[in-house]
Amino acid sequence: MDVLQAYALPERDLAAAWWLFASDLKASATPDESPVLSVEDLAELLLDQVGLVELAALWRWLHGEQQWFRLRRDKTVQPRNRNDIRRDRQKQRHAQLAKQAAQHQLDLLANEGPISVDRLAQLTPRWRQTLEQCLDLACLDDASIRADTEIQDDLKALGIRPERGALRQWLIKRALLDPHQPAGLRGSVWSAGFSDDLCAEADRLIEHSLQLCDGDGLRLDLTGHSVYTVDDADTREIDDGLSLEVANDGLWIWIHIADPARLIAPGSPLDVEARRRATSLYLADGTQPMLPMALAAGVLSLRAGHRCAALSVAVRLDDHGAIADQRLERTWIKPRYGLTYEDADDLIELAPPGDDALSRLASLLQHRQRWRESQGALLFDRSEGRLRRKDDQLDIQIIDPCPSRLMVSEAMLLMGAAVAEFGRDSDLPLPFRSQAPAELPSAEELQRIPEGPARDTAVKRCLSRGVQGTTPMAHFSLGLSAYVQATSPIRRYADLLVHRQLIACLDETPAMTESQLSECISDLENPLRQSIQISREDQRHWQRIWFSERMDQLWSTQFLRWLRPQDRLALVHVDAMAMALVGILEGADPIAGDALTLRVIADGDESEQLRLIVS
Repeated sequence: MDVLQAYALPERDLAAAWWLFASDLKASATPDESPVLSVEDLAELLLDQVGLVELAALWRWLHGEQQWFRLRRDKTVQPRNRNDIRRDRQKQRHAQLAKQAAQHQLDLLANEGPISVDRLAQLTPRWRQTLEQCLDLACLDDASIRADTEIQDDLKALGIRPERGALRQWLIKRALLDPHQPAGLRGSVWSAGFSDDLCAEADRLIEHSLQLCDGDGLRLDLTGHSVYTVDDADTREIDDGLSLEVANDGLWIWIHIADPARLIAPGSPLDVEARRRATSLYLADGTQPMLPMALAAGVLSLRAGHRCAALSVAVRLDDHGAIADQRLERTWIKPRYGLTYEDADDLIELAPPGDDALSRLASLLQHRQRWRESQGALLFDRSEGRLRRKDDQLDIQIIDPCPSRLMVSEAMLLMGAAVAEFGRDSDLPLPFRSQAPAELPSAEELQRIPEGPARDTAVKRCLSRGVQGTTPMAHFSLGLSAYVQATSPIRRYADLLVHRQLIACLDETPAMTESQLSECISDLENPLRQSIQISREDQRHWQRIWFSERMDQLWSTQFLRWLRPQDRLALVHVDAMAMALVGILEGADPIAGDALTLRVIADGDESEQLRLIVS
């Protein structure tokens, strides 16, 4: 083969030989019009000497991708006509240009630095689509990437191994993928933000809020109440407020909930979008709201010093803490106090003269909690940690079960019980939440586990998952005969549905039927499940970041339980972070409640588990 390749003929000589035979022919000459010569004759014309090697080289050339001569079945040779040669040359030029264009596309993507907007604009639709496919694949596992045969050639051309880690790194280096964005967020209902049309609709509703809306004239004016809203300092969507009414028949706990149904009509553009999202999504570095934040944190929220529309429930408790009487009203309120939990704790503890309503509310709601305990309610009032990121700074937010948080939590449960009772008594379809009874560990079993997170985990393992349906049923762990979530209509679409059902009942207008409500609840299941998965993925990611920067640090933990004993996958509680952690436990075989001092190793790919090494 090397000897034959040595006889490569100059292109100029080949063209001259073709011209010698074809110069007198028409451009479109047919094979019958073309002269015929033998291979030997052509060899004599082209070569200085003709032997077996030279003839073999010429024979091989005639069978190759040459444009000048046609080898006939009878082993003779004819010059090709001009038109055929021109078409071939045009194809070659097009192929060369296509090859150059393809190489230009690869060159645009070859640089490891961030790809600018200008460079992205130079990509063809085909390569932009390829990048979109790469972004989708970066959310999958290695097996799924290798199974996508259509993109393997592109990955090879880009120099990317068909592995999730390699693909993610390639995209991250080019600023095409945010390394901190949960994979599940891509393509979800929260990923695109709100369209310009939806933002314009939110602005229109903000303006419209200053005018009278349907039902406003029938609202009960409670602007004289001292209403307290209690939230974290950075909370923007303010759903709920509390006030106390001292009446002749006793003390009434008023729970006021924001009323977005006043502005957001069923089937309107923002309602459709809110239904698609089902809930606000809370991530370490911010919120992806169910409604545009300008609206949710503005006229829909219960803002201190502003006249606000609300749906309010008033409850009077009996001596035991059960609901003795209740009222449901559409109201106007004017919150006077926008408190943080720390501010509220101070007011509860100090109960200053003339401003002791919050302290009395806290006492009443403690009384209510004791009643729920008597009904079998299970309390898991522990500190809970969550990683938060602000201004590129990663910190732990630890939520302690302080008096004001317990008060607000109990008030929200009280409203849920009151609304459920109202719905049951009115035969009104609502999205009731229930939980089947569970067989809990015996007292002897629990005594063998230290009090704290490990004991809580042992109890929670026995509980069945809560379900949602249109039939009122008992909720085991809350100690309630019926329960409805109704306190976050700005952040949970199901709560907005509850408000609409209640308002329809109050106004004596048609409410959703049971089948209509069931269909809507079913529509919410998928985005709600997605939101939980994305939030968990987000926290796991930031856990890896947190521990990767502290791999030499020792952590005091409590062993909670084995998740997959065969793989040594364990659940532990990190005391300083008030947080449960999943990882591969190395160096011990503990039982529930055992104290462990661990190093936490966060290396390898995102898909790999943390390593928990006993020290």
